Amino acid sequence: MRLLLVNSNTTDAVTARIEAEARAAAAPGTVVEAMTAPFGLPLIVTRADWQVAGTATLAALGARAGHYDAAIIACFGDPGLDAAKMLAGVPVLGISEAAFHAACMLGKRFGVVSFTRDLQPMFEMCLDLHGLRGRCSGFRMGPSFSGDPGRVAEEAVPLVRQLVAEAIGEDGAEVVIVAGGPLAGVARLLAPETPVPLIDGTAAAVSLAEALVRLSPSLPRQAPRAPVGLDPALSAFYRG
Repeated sequence: MRLLLVNSNTTDAVTARIEAEARAAAAPGTVVEAMTAPFGLPLIVTRADWQVAGTATLAALGARAGHYDAAIIACFGDPGLDAAKMLAGVPVLGISEAAFHAACMLGKRFGVVSFTRDLQPMFEMCLDLHGLRGRCSGFRMGPSFSGDPGRVAEEAVPLVRQLVAEAIGEDGAEVVIVAGGPLAGVARLLAPETPVPLIDGTAAAVSLAEALVRLSPSLPRQAPRAPVGLDPALSAFYRG
């Protein structure tokens, strides 16, 4: 089984972290490939960033079309997800989509923690898209962020540990999602000391993608179309 993960931001260090966590989560025999968005922003924070990242994500998926059995949009916010599901012809899921649904299967109420409050509006948008706002016990988010996304996981562990404790103790979360591609691997690090399940979006997406390939290895896609002026890889995606 071949899984492609696309980091929708342009920070290669984040891609490397996502790839390492995906390989740790993958079943024996699953081949994991991760790639960085070909253009865009170092960190996806605003709705404008999210729109640009969606196009960049589709271009990345188009560039590797035919070389994966399932694809994962490894950016919490899942930019380009709906379009990718229409175009790819194979299962595509996002790490927020995977984390939210996995959390719902492990507990009644889940909390979301991340390293910066700047991301919360995007996370709320995703919750509403999937109709899961009522299952969320709340958000515990760090301060506004202006550093290196590639260093977040190393620097934010004490903060995330504190936020997880608050989500459990003050918000009543039965499951906690450690949200954001830059935090890939932190949930696995903190899980042994945490009394409730911790969900890493990358790990959840890998496990669910493997299951979806077994359940439905191919999916309908929209009829080929002839776009004008698009990135060549994205144009090829549309042309089928």
